[in-house]
Amino acid sequence: QVQLMESGGGSVQAGGSLEISCVVSGAGLSRRCMGWFRQAAGKADEGIAVIDLGGGADYLDSVRGRFRASRDDDKNTLTLQMNSLKAEDTGIYFCAAARFGGRCTLDWVVGYPHRGRGIQVTVSS
Repeated sequence: QVQLMESGGGSVQAGGSLEISCVVSGAGLSRRCMGWFRQAAGKADEGIAVIDLGGGADYLDSVRGRFRASRDDDKNTLTLQMNSLKAEDTGIYFCAAARFGGRCTLDWVVGYPHRGRGIQVTVSS
């Protein structure tokens, strides 16, 4: 069974930075596409980053250049570094893991079957 748990997050003023980490337990992290998505009040869930098996990443347009997603399969961790944060980045952030052979594309991240409980990020303007 795959389990994920986020840590970090918190509150920051606009323009600031935060980092979220995700520890993954269970089988086969190195063989899974991984990603991050967020839930914002009144909005549909949106995938913000996907990380392929080689560590390459793709991003939602609105966060590209500000956010950086990475994975360390030896340590079973994912990291989301968020810079130049904006009020519209406020939401609950989730890490997610695909099935073996799952697609490493941004539009699939929200549907990944394994996810953490989420962690709050609040950006005040």
